[in-house]
Amino acid sequence: MSVSLQQGAFIIAGLLFILALAGLSKHETSKRGNILGSVGMGMALVVTVVATLIGTEVEGVPATEGLPDWGVAAVLIPILIGAAIGVFRALRVEMTGMPELIALFHSFVGLAAVLVGWVSYLEGAPEQNPGLHYGELFVGVFIGAVTFTGSIIAYLKLSAKMKSAPLALPHHNLLNLAAICAFLALTVCFVILPEGDPVGAGGTVGIVLLAIMTAIALLLGLHLVAAIGGGDMPVVVSMLNSYSGWAAAAAGFTLGNELLIITGALVGSSGAYLSYIMCKAMNRSFISVIMGGFGSDGAVVGEAKDYGEHREISAVEAADLLKNSSSVIIAPGYGMAVAQAQSAVADLTARLRAAGVTVRFAIHPVAGRLPGHMNVLLAEAKVPYDIVFEMDEINDEFPETDVVLVIGANDTVNPAALDDPSSPIAGMPVLHVWEAGQVIIFKRSMATGYAGVQNPLFFNENSAMLFGDAKKTVEEIIHAL
Repeated sequence: MSVSLQQGAFIIAGLLFILALAGLSKHETSKRGNILGSVGMGMALVVTVVATLIGTEVEGVPATEGLPDWGVAAVLIPILIGAAIGVFRALRVEMTGMPELIALFHSFVGLAAVLVGWVSYLEGAPEQNPGLHYGELFVGVFIGAVTFTGSIIAYLKLSAKMKSAPLALPHHNLLNLAAICAFLALTVCFVILPEGDPVGAGGTVGIVLLAIMTAIALLLGLHLVAAIGGGDMPVVVSMLNSYSGWAAAAAGFTLGNELLIITGALVGSSGAYLSYIMCKAMNRSFISVIMGGFGSDGAVVGEAKDYGEHREISAVEAADLLKNSSSVIIAPGYGMAVAQAQSAVADLTARLRAAGVTVRFAIHPVAGRLPGHMNVLLAEAKVPYDIVFEMDEINDEFPETDVVLVIGANDTVNPAALDDPSSPIAGMPVLHVWEAGQVIIFKRSMATGYAGVQNPLFFNENSAMLFGDAKKTVEEIIHAL
């Protein structure tokens, strides 16, 4: 394959990735964006594999040789196995399991970056700019190792295989700072010392330094995410997405692959910006999320207060309220995803709209455990895009709303974020659902949310609790209607 053909295909794939990101920024064009991204990645994969198998040439002169027969098998067999596993998992995963699956995918990217760096080091540095090669290799392994273990911990937390409560080691911020300082010192030594050491590709000293740094990075990734609680997990997912992008870009520099650099930079920068948006939505700095984190596995971490008695409502009574309403807003949360109630909610929405009721959805930026999780669930249930609004677009509409249905949400509708400076979620922007005429909260119990904070909304005079499985209770309301 000619190098010019390969580079041309890489440019087209890069443009498709940019168009994919643009498409994913809006509901109406998200499907098209996903298709463009898939086409670009397919093109990149085919061109890279073909160039690896048959080699490349510049103006008829071979630049790289093709692989022997055993090498072809060594490349194609793992690709086929990986593709089969990917298709199998994609077909079986529920939308509620998507956050942990994405975290697991990020771990693969990090591990690949670590392996690429180690293999590249053992093969030796190029004749030109060896120090630069060693530096980018070292950084790539560090980012990859942090991404690998951090993503594994995120997967375990999101899949409830370990507690979501943050790990609070003594002086944990100093531990993280010490690890980063050690990395910087080792980087300088790695770039300087391996040169002149005659043993091995880069020298035994370099291997020891690389091994020490890899171990530090693995522990740092583990500690960084373990110290972050459930309340911040949506930010963690986008943060790890950014890390995986930078790890891929670093691997691209090591391999001299321009498309991998472009792709990694796009993923890294978009993930970083998404993390910034998520932190802004939670009124928290990105650094504080990384270095500290908050959240728990359900234990109350704020000050326990007596808000009085809550009021309960039945599905039939809720149906009567909805019948007599002209405007309804639905605020979904992760509880809706767990109950798989999105289709029932979509059915309820269609029935209310057919009866002349104005129905809209209010989506908080951190509703669920993945950025955009609620939007995807509603799209899957065929809820029209034009009635789904972000928090900033709909917060002013609650005073004019007759009934709000809070389905499986807790922290994102907690007025303590605005009224209680001592609350762990103080300052976090929330949906002002309490300003509506009536609020019906769908929950299994009175337990706290992921941030472990009591919600005074449950005790308001205009609030009523509808206990039970969200899917079942919504279906009961539909039956009563």
